[in-house]
Amino acid sequence: MAQPYLKKDDDHDDEADYSPFLGIEKGAVLQEARVFNDPQLDPRRCSQVITKLLYLLNQGETFTKVEATEVFFAVTKLFQSRDLGLRRMVYVIIKELSPSADEVIIVTSSLMKDMTSKTDMYRANAIRVLCRITDGTLLTQIERYLKQAIVDKNPVVASAALVSGIHLLQTNPEIVKRWSNEVQEAVQSRAALVQFHALALLHQIRQNDRLAVNKLVSSLTRGSVRSPLAQCLLIRYTSQVIRESASNTQTGDRPFYDFLEGCLRHKAEMVIFEAARAITELNGVTNRELTPAITVLQLFLSSTKPVLRFAAVRTLNKVAMTHPIAVTNCNIDMESLISDQNRSIATLAITTLLKTGNESSVDRLMKQITTFMSDIADEFKIVVIEAIRSLCLKFPLKHRSLMNFLSNILREEGGFEYKKAIVDSIVILIRDIPEAKESGLLHLCEFIEDCEFTYLSTQILHFLGIEGPKTSDPSKYIRYIYNRVHLENATVRAGAVSTLAKFGAMVDSLKPRIFVLLRRCLFDTDDEVRDRATLYLNTLGTDGAVVETGEDVKEFLFGSLDIPLVNLERSLKNYEPSEESFDINSVPKEVKIQPLAEKKAPGKKPTGLGGPPPGPPSTIDAYEKLLSSIPEFTNFGKLFKSSAPVELTEAETEYAVSVVKHIFDGHVVFQYNCTNTIPEQLLENVTVIVDASEAEEFAEVASKPLRSLPYDSPGQTFVAFEKPEGVPAVGKFSNMLRFIVKEVDPSTGEAEDDGVEDEYQLEELEVVAADYMLKVGVSNFRNAWESMGPDCERVDEYGLGPRENLAEAVNAVINLLGMQPCEGTEVVPSNSRSHTCLLSGVYIGNVKVLVRLQFGIDGPKDVAMKLAVRSEDEAVSDVIHEIVASG
Repeated sequence: MAQPYLKKDDDHDDEADYSPFLGIEKGAVLQEARVFNDPQLDPRRCSQVITKLLYLLNQGETFTKVEATEVFFAVTKLFQSRDLGLRRMVYVIIKELSPSADEVIIVTSSLMKDMTSKTDMYRANAIRVLCRITDGTLLTQIERYLKQAIVDKNPVVASAALVSGIHLLQTNPEIVKRWSNEVQEAVQSRAALVQFHALALLHQIRQNDRLAVNKLVSSLTRGSVRSPLAQCLLIRYTSQVIRESASNTQTGDRPFYDFLEGCLRHKAEMVIFEAARAITELNGVTNRELTPAITVLQLFLSSTKPVLRFAAVRTLNKVAMTHPIAVTNCNIDMESLISDQNRSIATLAITTLLKTGNESSVDRLMKQITTFMSDIADEFKIVVIEAIRSLCLKFPLKHRSLMNFLSNILREEGGFEYKKAIVDSIVILIRDIPEAKESGLLHLCEFIEDCEFTYLSTQILHFLGIEGPKTSDPSKYIRYIYNRVHLENATVRAGAVSTLAKFGAMVDSLKPRIFVLLRRCLFDTDDEVRDRATLYLNTLGTDGAVVETGEDVKEFLFGSLDIPLVNLERSLKNYEPSEESFDINSVPKEVKIQPLAEKKAPGKKPTGLGGPPPGPPSTIDAYEKLLSSIPEFTNFGKLFKSSAPVELTEAETEYAVSVVKHIFDGHVVFQYNCTNTIPEQLLENVTVIVDASEAEEFAEVASKPLRSLPYDSPGQTFVAFEKPEGVPAVGKFSNMLRFIVKEVDPSTGEAEDDGVEDEYQLEELEVVAADYMLKVGVSNFRNAWESMGPDCERVDEYGLGPRENLAEAVNAVINLLGMQPCEGTEVVPSNSRSHTCLLSGVYIGNVKVLVRLQFGIDGPKDVAMKLAVRSEDEAVSDVIHEIVASG
């Protein structure tokens, strides 16, 4: 075994980490542990062996049950030593070994003796160890000592007991909650750590009682907290109370806000910063309330301590996202931080300045950024790039200098995420600033000449195929694209072939030259490249004459796919080759595919959707087959949509019932999935009596009862309603389950002949506007939007009233319309004050609909929305607006 105290080799690499534990082996250390059994204990030697054991445990070395037991019993013999240092090591090793219940008894008496010792160090550590290894039974025996320890005059002992209480609260909460009086007394302690730990424990004891937390905060904000650490905790609890307040009125929040503002004048820097950060994070904070917090943070910017400068600039960076004007007073101080030795501080300072600066300061800031970009890590560079992108969108006239900066750093060394952030920023600027299109595309073309990332190359080629043909001189991009066919891997070559074909289809004058290049691709070594070239040559015309490409060909080759790829893949896998060719129209358009049998919820019997076995590729196919097998529903036509199951009963009830809404053009069928959860009962002639008095446009036309419903065997009963054809009729339906119940003999399993008629009230059911919309995504929203054309577009603005944040408003509108969010636009960045959401779907009657929602915060919390709808039928566009207006 290598000795831990070897002299460091002079030839050893200076940069390598040297460890005194180098070469330690478990077997050798276990042999050394025999020194614990020596009649004359050597405290220094024993401490060294325990240190090695702790090192092995923390390195992930596992001890067998026998090894751990032998070490534990050997360690317990060390209690006979009076050496303080060795006793501390004994406490640590016992905690790490985590002895089993039958072994704990061996050390319990020694630890309890230490817990009542006159030596404070023994008492504090014994409390920690006992609470770590003990169970509930022993805890009740030592509870009296723990209560005494909490109010002990020695702060080390009191803190040990309080911290142990925080840990025990997770396993034995009932016992710890009985200590409230002692903990309350400890909160008034003059010792800083004791007050801190006591406040943390008291809050955890009361955290599930909002009123109790409110009282705690109210009592302590009057000035009884002296410890800076405890004051920081109290500030956090105060912020939590303000956030959870039901009404955000000034009368309710003002005392707590005054406390936060008062903490800004505290003598401890940590308290001042905590209060300033809490004020900046308050919901609906006004500029007047922000001013004192911003002033304090501004003072921290010129602090000699790097940690204070970093904390202040990071907080101001977050504030700049929502209140940029409030931060502008700090700009001069932040400009001095750009040259800060700590690059994290410099990065945050420059990004904050980019968010708050004006148009005249852009060029000066860009010069300063250029000087230190090479000195910071990629993660900080990405933050800078995102800030530059926001600045460019804010000041479009500065796009030239900002675009040049992005293109310059794009050529420098960097990882994938860094390069992707730059490319994404350039793409966004090209889309949103028309004047930046041509220069931006050329920058991207130059980048793919030396791009080492396949993903980025294919992304840029795809984008070039969309935007390149629309420029004033599309031919200048052909060289860059065709170079990829010669110099790249197969994936990029295939992408380049598709991009060339897009230029040929969109720009008729380039078609002859494109055809020459595509023919050369027919001899490529990769079959995907050859197949694509063959497809494009045959569909665009093999002669390459300068003729206009038909719209149907463009749609076939480059149009958006209205079918989710996962559904297409599943349908192709299930397709069996036959004389009948594969029909793409048979692929379901629903994005989410519900399973035919619901998973069992804990403590609840399966509700089951019933119907055919889960063989068909999608639920809607299974539902269609099920409904077409029922004679009463055969003349309803093609099924448009089936909803997800909606529970009409609570968990743990006698009968589990859920309903699926099947939407047809002129009818709605409710499928009630019923499960009997009582073994001693058999239900017969099961029906659902539906009251449609609150759904005036619906009229009941048919129903199909369930003849028998044995225990734990799901069954279905149906009720059909007629409605105006093609109209999104809505309404509320009351439901009553009616059946004949028969007792079942548990021994024989046979039911009695006579039964009793009974009823069971179910929850109400609603048919809403979203039920008439299929969630169908589009692969490229912009292309789909432009191809739809403005003829059937309807645009209007709406006020959505006060909302907690933009995300709540976005989700409310998505749920109201029942459409599919596109391109991840359903996710709203935190603290954002504006957002654009893109939705697509198919309305009843198979009418494609696209929606563009633009949200903005108007006033403190009021949300305004601009709604633009394009569809294949102007009447449907009007209907979407009516749904939003009435919703």
